Amino acid sequence: MDFVTVTDKASKQVKYLISELPSDIGLRLAVKGGGCSGLSYDLQFTPESEGDTVFDYDGYKVFMDKKSMIYLKGMALDFQDGLDGKGFQFINPNAASTCGCGESFSMS
Repeated sequence: MDFVTVTDKASKQVKYLISELPSDIGLRLAVKGGGCSGLSYDLQFTPESEGDTVFDYDGYKVFMDKKSMIYLKGMALDFQDGLDGKGFQFINPNAASTCGCGESFSMS
């Protein structure tokens, strides 16, 4: 998948989480309004919605709506665990600024 990157660690975690869910469920990556920087990332496990762009990735599907694609192009999804781990992390080179927690961002 060239549009966004899912690191090996994140992909392993997605496959673990999705393994117990119905087969029509995929990983939804989205952006919504809100957060201290204006936009926030949203990660859910959902079925495909009308109008989604669907990517097949490493044995599961990734869904994105058209609006979110504008903001997520080129970003990477990573997963950090351990003592300092925060779970899934969005690494977005297009973000002009991010908040301290890394869950919201703004675009220039």
